Amino acid sequence: MANPWTGEVALTIDGEPRALKLTLGALAELEQELGTGTLVELVQRFEGGAYSSSDVLALIVAGLRGGGADVTRADLMRADIEGGPMEGVRAAAELLARAFMVPDR
Repeated sequence: MANPWTGEVALTIDGEPRALKLTLGALAELEQELGTGTLVELVQRFEGGAYSSSDVLALIVAGLRGGGADVTRADLMRADIEGGPMEGVRAAAELLARAFMVPDR
């Protein structure tokens, strides 16, 4: 379902396969939500293993919204992620990586 060539990441939430994507609008919402000076700071937190569960949650919500879903943080607080919290971390980290990946020409 998810197309990695367009920056999408697959994640199954409440038994439903979803495609997450960090669009420019989703990235702007994410910056505001997390109150980071830049998204580079967030990338560095993930690379250094210093991310919080709140960071992961915010990334997944932004990815879902970028993928076209009308969800809120509160919606995801009650959701079941297939594979558990570590699958959520994997998807969040992959979203960040794909958002800043420069495609080959």
